[in-house]
Amino acid sequence: MGRKLRQLNILNYMELIFRFFHILFLSVTVIISSFAQKKPDNEGWIQLFNGKDLKGWDIKIKGCALNDNYKNTFRVEDGLLKVRYDEYEDFDNRFGHIFYRGIFSHYKLRVEYRFVGEQVAGGAGWAFRNNGVMIHGQTAESMELGQDFPVSIEVQLLGGIEGEKRSTGNLCTPGTNVEMNGRLIEEHCINSNSKTFVGDQWVTLEVEVEGGEVIRHFINGEEVMHYEKPQLDPRGKFYNKLLPADGNKIITKGTISLQAESHPTDFRKVELLNMGDDCYE
Repeated sequence: MGRKLRQLNILNYMELIFRFFHILFLSVTVIISSFAQKKPDNEGWIQLFNGKDLKGWDIKIKGCALNDNYKNTFRVEDGLLKVRYDEYEDFDNRFGHIFYRGIFSHYKLRVEYRFVGEQVAGGAGWAFRNNGVMIHGQTAESMELGQDFPVSIEVQLLGGIEGEKRSTGNLCTPGTNVEMNGRLIEEHCINSNSKTFVGDQWVTLEVEVEGGEVIRHFINGEEVMHYEKPQLDPRGKFYNKLLPADGNKIITKGTISLQAESHPTDFRKVELLNMGDDCYE
């Protein structure tokens, strides 16, 4: 009888130990799973715009020296990076760009923007609710004094006009070309298949850049166009100046800049996910 009791006690003790380790295993699994689920969605994203000032950015406006912020065109107010013309009497073709300092090749870029207010006097009709994000661009320092736009790939931003279809996240090519489906595209602008966004609503643009290979545009999470092999256009005024010594016209890297083309624009987020060995400040 005593022997049976001892055997029973041993079995109970072993069962308790088994249950303890089983519960411990489940607890550790739950904790690990919880940490994985709580991993922030924005981990690894670099905030190019800090919401407070223009630190890390260079300004180049046509006809002005580098970092001459003509008539306070680019400013930070209410946590927004704003393009404004309230100090202008006339636009006078003062095309402007604000460059983030760094050279990038493989990355995702996310920008939240909206158009506001009225276009400044003297702005071109095509520039109504028109702005752009320039990628794979030349540096601000290399631009000439009277140069309109950096040689780059432009992700064109357009605000809608009531009753008209007007896509955004389009492609324009100042001094460049691309390929689509194996065909060289020499047209200056190609429309995306995005929806039209009328009014002052916020829109989210994402650009996925794979060096000199593929570039994709997304609007509010939906892919609206893609193309391949961004390259310098031999017809361009600055082709010889920017063509590298090895003669390869494929553009694999460059600057990122935001435009000022005569219509007031707000940017509340400019962030980048580095997917390569790019440098930044």
